[in-house]
Amino acid sequence: MKKVITIISLIVIIFVALICTNKVYATEQAIDEETESKLVEIKEKNANSLEDYKEKYGSDAYGVVAYILNLVRIYSIPLCFLGIAIGAIHQYVIGIRKLDTLEKGMGLIVTFVTLLIICQILPLAFAVFVKFGRG
Repeated sequence: MKKVITIISLIVIIFVALICTNKVYATEQAIDEETESKLVEIKEKNANSLEDYKEKYGSDAYGVVAYILNLVRIYSIPLCFLGIAIGAIHQYVIGIRKLDTLEKGMGLIVTFVTLLIICQILPLAFAVFVKFGRG
């Protein structure tokens, strides 16, 4: 009986959420000249940063690799913290009742911490290699 009530209440909540939301349509008027100029500035800034890396490292290949490693370094932080949180949930919340989930949670935490450390140190190691290793 509780399952039926839960399922019906979920269906009602989803139905009400779909009906009560307003649809937003993007029109050409929404993008005015000011917004367009800001978008162009952001695009040019990203292109300039790639050019800056190419200029700093003295080679197109090294510049592109350094730019990609910087992006990996930036985006790995929230993804790894999300993975660590999921691992903690598996270990401390679900793992109380199931021992196999406890081990899975610990494995996720160790994996994501290791991945985070690698992603943060890799750009530094690349910069040191290029600076001192090329001779």
